[in-house]
Amino acid sequence: MTSLMMRCRMLRSSFISSSAMLRTSVPKESTVPAAADSLLNDQSVSAAGGDASGSKKSWGFLRFGILAALTGSIGTAGYGTYAYTSDELEDKAMTLNASANQTVADDASGVEKFQSLVYSSAMLVPVKAIEIYLNIRRSIEDQLQGFIEPSSDKLLPDLHPQEQHVFTLVLDLNETLVYSDWTRERGWRTFKRPGVEAFLEHLSQFFEIVIYSDQLNMYVDPVIERLDQKGYIRYKLSRAATKYVNGKHYRDLSKLNRDPAHVLYLSGHALESSLQHENCVPVKAWKLEADDTALLDLIPFLEYVARSRPADIRAVLASYEGRDITSEFIERSKEYQRKMEQKKQQKMWWR
Repeated sequence: MTSLMMRCRMLRSSFISSSAMLRTSVPKESTVPAAADSLLNDQSVSAAGGDASGSKKSWGFLRFGILAALTGSIGTAGYGTYAYTSDELEDKAMTLNASANQTVADDASGVEKFQSLVYSSAMLVPVKAIEIYLNIRRSIEDQLQGFIEPSSDKLLPDLHPQEQHVFTLVLDLNETLVYSDWTRERGWRTFKRPGVEAFLEHLSQFFEIVIYSDQLNMYVDPVIERLDQKGYIRYKLSRAATKYVNGKHYRDLSKLNRDPAHVLYLSGHALESSLQHENCVPVKAWKLEADDTALLDLIPFLEYVARSRPADIRAVLASYEGRDITSEFIERSKEYQRKMEQKKQQKMWWR
């Protein structure tokens, strides 16, 4: 019995020791893979970080290269636009194209042929770039030309052969024949200058009357319809017929298809709104003065011009330069009458 108990105790102690060894060995085996996993994870993270930083650097260099190329192209195009005309750039492009297409003699060495091939290939890119730039520039210039220049080189139809002697009286609209005013309460309103209807009616017998305004059609057409209900005005020209220079629309009388020696331009801002000062008849700008008579006061002078038909109206207007035409014409008329009276008296005295 005693020996049996001893055996049981020995078996129990051996079982406990073996189980303890198993418990202590399991953590050791499990820690090795964990350490290996952590090592592999660290290596993968560092590898991914290296790839990301490299890709960022490459994208940074690519963006910098694109930005530098765009900046250089814009700067070159801007300088070419400022320094050269389209024809000059086209000549330079033809010169470059000719140099790019140069031929090499058959007896040239292989090195010379290779150098010629490399040079032609290198010159092909700037030649094509200049051609593309010229095409874009011409299209833009064509669009701007339609906005800057008058809509036609002949803004008016040809005069009838029987009216070749008739002078053309070109009239500005705003502050010359009418005045437009805007208020918050009633919006836009247009007022007729005193005497404008009598002015148009009388002078239409002697002149071809043309309205030449820098306003848009949507403004000019309805104003003329209300102002000239009897049809004294033959033609009306608006902003599309003006020349745009330095931010302002000018009347270009050379595009009227009329003899410049037979054209008068009357405006409250004549010298500031016309390219041909020698044809200008300045008049006081009207700004709703009720006692204004400027248009009616000009009728005697204009009628005298139409009746006398000077060879060149520009020489007549030059003699009035710097003076008030109305008062100066009255003085000259009085002086002429005095001289005529003196001649009559001299004739009577000799009889």
